[in-house]
Amino acid sequence: MSSKQQKSYTKKPSKRERRKKAIVYLMIVAMVLSTITMGLSIIFIL
Repeated sequence: MSSKQQKSYTKKPSKRERRKKAIVYLMIVAMVLSTITMGLSIIFIL
């Protein structure tokens, strides 16, 4: 019984968790891309 309850518990916030994970990954990717573009622009300017 407890295993079934745990499964239902993990299934409920999965969408929210997936959205949060996707947002976090998008933020990390955006930060990395921005830092790379900044570095490239500085190199090209110099």
